[in-house]
Amino acid sequence: MATTVAPSDAAHPHGTTRRDFLFLATGAGAVVGAAALAWPFVASMAPDADTIAAGAPIDVDLTPIADGQIVNVFWRGKLIFVRHLTEKEVADMKAVAPASLIDPAPFLGRVKEGHERWLVAYGNCTHLGCVPIANANGLEGWACPCHGSQFDAVGRVTRGPAPINLPIPPYAFQGDTKVRIGEGATA
Repeated sequence: MATTVAPSDAAHPHGTTRRDFLFLATGAGAVVGAAALAWPFVASMAPDADTIAAGAPIDVDLTPIADGQIVNVFWRGKLIFVRHLTEKEVADMKAVAPASLIDPAPFLGRVKEGHERWLVAYGNCTHLGCVPIANANGLEGWACPCHGSQFDAVGRVTRGPAPINLPIPPYAFQGDTKVRIGEGATA
């Protein structure tokens, strides 16, 4: 008696069978289906446009800011002070011995070289987060109304309980009349 081979199992001239083809086609379809099913879940993990925009750098035009003036801006939901130091404030701040401060920092460690008349600093007290008041009681700097901390004109803490200076956000000058906050190395 002769053995017959079913047509579905008949070998192709290259050694593959219809069963091999169906197995590969089913596997490929399953992979494509799983990827299509997973795509919305993976895409939902990416931040939305509002979140991306909230962390984007901001540009501040320095042209209208007068000597001694402080402008408040917000970046990433945090208050930022942009202060145009007067010649007197620069001279006074350079004369302060860093060792005499609670959190020692030299003047040039708080401002960018070549732009010494501009301070860019976060605007919350480093004690409990209150907003310090500028030039209160003739102070050349800020005074915290909550617990009495004082900061000089470049944000260095001169009187506690604040333990550290006002932090410096990342920023970079885009020429002499514009600063971009949120980009560049910290000062």
